[in-house]
Amino acid sequence: MQLSTYIKDLLYRYECVIIPGFGAFLTQYQSARIDENSQTFYPPGKIVSFNRQLQTNDGILANYVASVEGSTYEAALQNIRNFTGKISLRLSEGETVRLASIGDFYLNSEKSLQFDPAITENFSASSFGLTSFASPKIQREIYKEAIETLEEKVPVLFTPEKRNATPYLKYAAIGLIALAVTGFGGLKLYEGQVQKHNFAEKQKANSLVEHQIEEATFVIENPLPAVNLTIAKQKGKYHIVAGAFRIEENAAKKMRQLREKGYRPMLLGQNRYGLHQVIYNSYENRLEALQNLRNIKQTENPDAWLLVKELSE
Repeated sequence: MQLSTYIKDLLYRYECVIIPGFGAFLTQYQSARIDENSQTFYPPGKIVSFNRQLQTNDGILANYVASVEGSTYEAALQNIRNFTGKISLRLSEGETVRLASIGDFYLNSEKSLQFDPAITENFSASSFGLTSFASPKIQREIYKEAIETLEEKVPVLFTPEKRNATPYLKYAAIGLIALAVTGFGGLKLYEGQVQKHNFAEKQKANSLVEHQIEEATFVIENPLPAVNLTIAKQKGKYHIVAGAFRIEENAAKKMRQLREKGYRPMLLGQNRYGLHQVIYNSYENRLEALQNLRNIKQTENPDAWLLVKELSE
């Protein structure tokens, strides 16, 4: 399975792509820039980084792998687990793992995971096809000296006879300016009168409409009877999480699947990472929550986990 290819495809569409149980790739926009030392122009784009703390499955990568390979969601998720297991094994043996067009992973001397992004890749779809280029500095002093030399060789002379030959042009220009100013002033006066008239008519129309609305009476015959709905409210601060999804539609799909299996799922809303959390149930007793979590992990969802959080009223 070419997981690096799938991750690269998703980085063009999303700002966060999570590999369950391993970490998340994050993209950040960077504006166009110039390297003054090398005189190189770089187009705007998105650079990629890696966060080891984001490991909760949001369903984006697994759903994409399943759709491309034509497999089930569970099979795609198992293939991702196998891939991350191989990466972790190679890292523990001191190897550098390279994901094509994304970057390199390795462990430093303190056995901490490090990531070096590929600087040649731009994950901005709007900048697709744009490449960097180098341009030499413009030598403006050379052109300035050339112009000064040309002026010395070909001077421009103005004679008094030519200036005094056509004095009537000066008076004609003054007359044209006076006519233009007069016409402009008349036009502005006319526009002011039209605006005042339009404003007054608008005020009259608004007053008439408000008066008609005040006098209007609405009568509804045979109103529908009131319907009282009783909705069970989740209680307790111990919640068994079924999954956290970046796309809200995937969270709604997970809730429908859980209802079909007999659960009473609930959507907790977005967490600080922008993920929509779906829970199986909530419990007031911690031991009861842990017991149900153990049953769910053994029989249905090994990725389920316990969230301790007070629900707002």
